[in-house]
Amino acid sequence: MKEAQLHRLLEDLVKQPKESEWVEFKYNFHSHEEIGRLLSALSNGACIHNQEYGYLVFGVEDQTHQIVGTTFKAKSAQIGKEELEHWLAQRLNPRIDFEIYEFEYETKGISMFIIPATHNQPVEFQHQAYIRVGSISRKLNEFPEKARKIWKRGPSLAFEKRKALPDVSADKVVSLLDTQSYFELLRIPYPSSRDGVIEKFISEEFIVPSKKGYSITHLGAILFAKNLNDFSTLYRKAVRVIIYDGKNKLHTTREEIRENGYAVGFIGLINWINSQLPTNEVIGQALRKEVRMYPEIAIRELVANALIHQDFEEKGFPIIEIYSDRIEISNSGLPLITPERFIDEYQSRNEKLADLLRRLGICEEKGSGIDKVIASTEVFQLPAPDFLILQRHTKAILYAYKQLKNMDKKDKVRATYQHCCLKYITNEKMTNQSLRQRFGIENRNAAVASRIIRDALETGMIKDDDPHTNSRKYAKYIPFWA
Repeated sequence: MKEAQLHRLLEDLVKQPKESEWVEFKYNFHSHEEIGRLLSALSNGACIHNQEYGYLVFGVEDQTHQIVGTTFKAKSAQIGKEELEHWLAQRLNPRIDFEIYEFEYETKGISMFIIPATHNQPVEFQHQAYIRVGSISRKLNEFPEKARKIWKRGPSLAFEKRKALPDVSADKVVSLLDTQSYFELLRIPYPSSRDGVIEKFISEEFIVPSKKGYSITHLGAILFAKNLNDFSTLYRKAVRVIIYDGKNKLHTTREEIRENGYAVGFIGLINWINSQLPTNEVIGQALRKEVRMYPEIAIRELVANALIHQDFEEKGFPIIEIYSDRIEISNSGLPLITPERFIDEYQSRNEKLADLLRRLGICEEKGSGIDKVIASTEVFQLPAPDFLILQRHTKAILYAYKQLKNMDKKDKVRATYQHCCLKYITNEKMTNQSLRQRFGIENRNAAVASRIIRDALETGMIKDDDPHTNSRKYAKYIPFWA
């Protein structure tokens, strides 16, 4: 958020008739624990009162609302060697994505916390939830009726429809959003007037009319921002690409932050990632050519999935990490379906975002992305991609080429299961022969494929298509869920 915006916000807040369950003024710092309790209380209070955010402002006298300034610098404050912001975030559950700003207002220092309203779950600080009652922070469990309101209340608006920047002029809309890219991606003519651009962006819900002009929505900003830093709620969602020297994080050789909107920057992002990937030299028909180690369609689909399926309510950002032996593509939040069903099921928490990215040609149709990832890795004879569900984020991993003899049992079983799924959704059945082709096993070594199939059967990931047949030679296999 820019300083002029912060000044306007501060002026609006001090006009409040009194402090409330979602606004708190402080003259100066008292304790770190008090701030933690207030973050919990203000987030919970904002939820109850249908506010998008709560506010904790240092440098304002709480009785008169006079702006007096403060010596407390919240953004740079530390506890021991730990930053206050990190210390607070670690002790809040769920980890709301609050922001801290330090700025001057008429030469007076101000520290401001902007705290998103919680949804469906009270925010706790050190395992205790709080609420504001008058000017006092109280334990939420003393007010069960208020707690019930939080548990029952989901977000008042979907993330995509919320305001990223309110009350701007039409000129400002065009200066902040790359309107040209929208029309180019859809391959339709650019309107002859600015009013035509504004009308189209309203119809797509990229902007909505407001009392003072237009408000840019999260959907419009996350897709078409020229610079996500212009939007205080979204700058942390910029895509990061980190390249490491080796198989671990010890040595970073390059880091890139893509600060434009996802639709605006997607093609450039994919091209840049591919330019950083190692290549293999292939000799054929007396010609040498360089071939990327990973299929571009797999990179494209996995990056698109990370953008589409991230949980915008969680802290974190899409990140692509490139190692010497793998690529890891991560997004914040947990998936709505299990990884074992990624290939045949589809469900997104950001349906409007997903629909726009499909229409703009960024990603494939519903449910047809992961099967392309798996099919292309099979063509490249790569180990099967892996999908990991971690504490607060989801990670997809593409592995560099590895000979079958160097794969462990888990690698082989995962590849077998994915191959079986791929066959099933194309109305075919996995066989010993098809698995040999998948792994590049010679026909005379059919027993190797048989052992891998047996291991996969024992894990329960695949099953016999006809459990009553006694013939192993002509046996066919289907996924466990079929």
